Amino acid sequence: MTDVFQLFAVSAVVMGISQTISKERIFAPIRERLGGKDTWFGYLLSCPYCVSHYVAFALVPLTGTYAIQVAVGGWVGSVLRWFLSSVLLTVIAAFFRVLFWFVDEAQGLTRRRQQTEEEETATKRLVRKKAAQQLPPETQEAPPPADPH
Repeated sequence: MTDVFQLFAVSAVVMGISQTISKERIFAPIRERLGGKDTWFGYLLSCPYCVSHYVAFALVPLTGTYAIQVAVGGWVGSVLRWFLSSVLLTVIAAFFRVLFWFVDEAQGLTRRRQQTEEEETATKRLVRKKAAQQLPPETQEAPPPADPH
């Protein structure tokens, strides 16, 4: 039986690879060549959950992460054990993907908030600059009144 650490570690690898293939810029030409999400093949490479199945199917025998044992013997049992273990890795990878989405969304929210603050500051500077340009020249250069005390 596979230990729990290996199960979660390989699931994290499945999640990372499938996310990279389906969402990152480096694989965009391949996804576009296959038609993106508009075609069947393109969708199969644009969906992280779909890609995680293919990655898990490859990684289970390469890593020996057979987490599910079956009662059936022979080649049918071997194929069933491989298939069910791959599906289990895919499901765990999907949960990891949701957790990392929350982390990524929180980071994105912080970046958007910072960008909004920078835009507000730039807008205020622009408004001040325009207001200063619209004032008559004598009010711009006039010194402040002297303190009567």
